[in-house]
Amino acid sequence: MGLFSQSCGGVQAQTVGAEVQMAQATSPEDAPPPRRRPPPRLRVTPYYSPDGVYPRYNPGPDAVRECNATYVQEFRPSGTVIVPHMHCYWRRG
Repeated sequence: MGLFSQSCGGVQAQTVGAEVQMAQATSPEDAPPPRRRPPPRLRVTPYYSPDGVYPRYNPGPDAVRECNATYVQEFRPSGTVIVPHMHCYWRRG
């Protein structure tokens, strides 16, 4: 610490002058109006359709739903079971 104090021997502290500037708060009338954000846009899609099948695309006005049902084996901890599986798709009618 002694080395630092010797190298800065000719430095003096500055004094505050008679003029002191203070920050002034603006009145509410002078402030600009707050920015309003536009309301968020939410895209609403139906959670389900009345018949239980909701196509991921518009199949058209004359579309027909084709379904194939089969039985498949499923291996479960309690043993092998046979369960029905159904696969459906849309085709033009």
